[in-house]
Amino acid sequence: MIKTSYLLPLLGLAFLSLESCTSSGSGNTSTDSNANTVAEASVKEQALTEAQLDKARTNYTSYCSGCHGEQMQAFTDRKWKHGNSAENLFAAIKHGYADEGMPAFDKTFSDEEITGLVAYIKEGIQNVQQYDFSKDQTTTAVYPSEALNFTLDTVATGMQVPWGMAFLPNGDMLITDRNGAFYRLPKNSRQLQKITGAPEVLAQGQGGLLDVEVHPNFAKNNWVYLSYSALKTEDGNTLSTTAVMRAKLDGTQLSEQKVIFEAQPWSKTRHHYGSRLEFDRQGFLYLTVGDRGNHDENPQSLERAPGKVHRIKDDGSIPADNPFANQKGAVASTYTYGNRNIQGMVIHPETGAIWTNEHGPRGGDEVNIAEKGKNYGWPVISYGINYNGTVLTELTKKEGMEQPLWYWVPSIGPSGMAFVTGERYKGWEGSLLVGSLRFQFLSKLKMNGNKIVSEEKLLKNIGRVRDVRMAPDGYIYIAVESPGTIYRLIPVE
Repeated sequence: MIKTSYLLPLLGLAFLSLESCTSSGSGNTSTDSNANTVAEASVKEQALTEAQLDKARTNYTSYCSGCHGEQMQAFTDRKWKHGNSAENLFAAIKHGYADEGMPAFDKTFSDEEITGLVAYIKEGIQNVQQYDFSKDQTTTAVYPSEALNFTLDTVATGMQVPWGMAFLPNGDMLITDRNGAFYRLPKNSRQLQKITGAPEVLAQGQGGLLDVEVHPNFAKNNWVYLSYSALKTEDGNTLSTTAVMRAKLDGTQLSEQKVIFEAQPWSKTRHHYGSRLEFDRQGFLYLTVGDRGNHDENPQSLERAPGKVHRIKDDGSIPADNPFANQKGAVASTYTYGNRNIQGMVIHPETGAIWTNEHGPRGGDEVNIAEKGKNYGWPVISYGINYNGTVLTELTKKEGMEQPLWYWVPSIGPSGMAFVTGERYKGWEGSLLVGSLRFQFLSKLKMNGNKIVSEEKLLKNIGRVRDVRMAPDGYIYIAVESPGTIYRLIPVE
C-alpha cells in the first residue's frame, strides 16, 4: 500500500507556501526580510535520518494536520505562490505570510526543526513530481515495461470519450461514447457501426452514455446493459440520476428497452455518477452509483441510492440475500455503502470477487474488494482532503469501516480496470491494470494474492485512459479520450 501525504491550502487561500490554522504571530513580514533570514540560515536540502523524519512528522501532525490533513503529500500537490525551494519553504514556515493567512512559527520551532519540516515537505513534493511525464514521449514504436515490451495497435478512432467497452461472444466489441453514441466494432474491421435505440442521456459534466455490459448468456438471449445519466424535468429544473437500461441487440439495433434501475433521489448535479457494470458468476449484476456530490447525506444513508455498489438480478429485481433487502427504509439493491465515486469494477478471474476502484477527493483514490454489507467509510474516513484545501475529515481509520487495499496520494483519477489473464503477457500474469484520467497513464499493480505489492506506470502521456479490458482474444484493450481511440497492446518478443 502506498502511503503518501501532503499539506493543503486553506479555504480561500489558494497556492500559499505553507499555511496553518494556528494563530501564532500577527505582524506582516516582508519578502525581503524573509530572504535575508534565509540567507543567514544557509538552508540546504538534506536527507532526513529516521529520528529527524519522526520528529518532522510529529511536528507536522501536531501543528499542521488540523488544517492540512494527515496526508502531507496532499498539501504538496499544488502550485506554490512563493516557490517550493528549501529556502522558500524555510522562509514561509519561520516568518509566515500573515496577510495571506500563514502565521510565523519562529517562536514554535527551532531552525533545525524548521529545516527538518522543509526536508519532510520536499519528500512530498518529489512524490508528486513522479507523475510529471512532460519529458516522456507521447508516442513511440515500442513501449518498455519491467517484464516485457509492447507496441500499440490502433483498433478504432472517431469517438470523443469512449467510456465503456464490452465484447460479444463472436469477438465484436461494443463501445459507448459519453456524448450518447453507441457503437459496434466487428472483430475483423476498423469501421465503427452506430447502434440505434440507445437511451436518451444528459451529456453534461461527467454525465452521458457510460458503461456497457453483456449478459453472461448473451448467445441465447441477446441482452446488453447500458448505464447512463438519465434526465427529467421537474418544476422547471433538469434533474438527473444514474440509470441502467436492458435491451436486446440485433445487429446494430436495440429493442425491448427497459429501465431496470434508477438511483433515488434525482439531483441537479452533473457529476459523480459512478456507473460501472459487472456480472458475477451467479449471474447477478453489480452497478456503481457515485455520491452525486452530496457526501453529507448520500454515502452513509441506507435510504439513499448514491454512494453505493448495488446488486440486482438480470431483470432488475432484488436478490433475496442482499444485505439490506429486509431492512425497513433501506434501498434493497444496496450491496456496499460509504463509496465516493467508483469508476472501475472487475470480477477477479480466480476468486470471483468483485474488485473496484474509486475516486477520492484531493488524494485518497482507492482499490477495494466489494464485500457484502460493508461500509467503505466515505466521507467519515479518507486519505484525501477537500479540493479547496480544507480538511474534510481527520480520520483515516474507524472501527466498522473498511481500509483500502491500495490508495493513491496524489489522486490519479482511476478509471476502468482489468486483471491480466492468459499467457500472452509474460511477467504480467495476475496483475491489476487501472487507467489514470488525471495523469494519463496505465497503472500496472503487481499482486501477491489479494495484496497489491507494487506499481509500474506504463504508457505515460498516452492520454486520459478511460477504460481497460481483457478481451476474449487474450489481448488488453484500452480506451483513451479526446480524440477517442481504442488501442490494443501487442507484446514484442
